[in-house]
Amino acid sequence: MSRRVALSVVTGVVLLGGADAFAFAQAADQALVLTHGTARYTAPDGDRNGSLVFVTDVTASSGVKNVKVLAWPQDSSFAKKGLTAKDMAAVESADCKPSGQDTVRCTYTAEVTGNDAESSPRGAWHVAVLATALDGTTTLDTEAAGFTVR
Repeated sequence: MSRRVALSVVTGVVLLGGADAFAFAQAADQALVLTHGTARYTAPDGDRNGSLVFVTDVTASSGVKNVKVLAWPQDSSFAKKGLTAKDMAAVESADCKPSGQDTVRCTYTAEVTGNDAESSPRGAWHVAVLATALDGTTTLDTEAAGFTVR
């Protein structure tokens, strides 16, 4: 093999190896990812309160700092103007527990009283989630899950 061909092969291997290392570094520094979001609404019945339970998995290579959750009716002002991270600043946080490497399972539970149910709009509702990683990055999913209030 000539010296020029050998140099080309070595250069190609170095470039491909560098591309693989870059792809690996990108995967290791992945942004926040929300998956498997589900909501379960149970209406109050007689003297028994109902509940809203929302569960999601959140993955971030730097770790998850907090996850905020807001249930909002489809016919609200948020549907018209759009929900922002600023709107989510003062809402309640989910309880998160480790469930794998870089992943936490977050659960948000809210009690629904008879008065709550009577004063709530009927129809489709959405669950918005604002996740913040330890490195400061955020992800907002305004429709991470949905449920219906009858």
